[in-house]
Amino acid sequence: MAYAVCNISDIPLGEKRAYTVGPEKVLIFHLAEGFFATQSRCTHLFFSLEGGKMVDSCTVQCPFHHACFDARTGEVVKWANFPPGIQLLNPLRGEKALKTYPVIIQNETVHVEL
Repeated sequence: MAYAVCNISDIPLGEKRAYTVGPEKVLIFHLAEGFFATQSRCTHLFFSLEGGKMVDSCTVQCPFHHACFDARTGEVVKWANFPPGIQLLNPLRGEKALKTYPVIIQNETVHVEL
């Protein structure tokens, strides 16, 4: 099912916004390649990525342990590495990509499919 979430003008190029879409909380990214949607929580220890920074044109960094994910595919770019010693948890919390959702743009509105 596709949900109308926001207008394309609501998210400036290079930024992201969190929205509740049906039963899920998602992040919608406006990148040079278009709009993309992922789950809103880091797969390391499930902290919110809403306050994470974009470290390049398509990579979001978790604000807590600095895991980085490709916003287009959800794939792990760099696993948790901050603060020093957090890597000791990594064998217990192996790398896991973010869940992604299809995005459809229709009549200047961003729709997310769940």
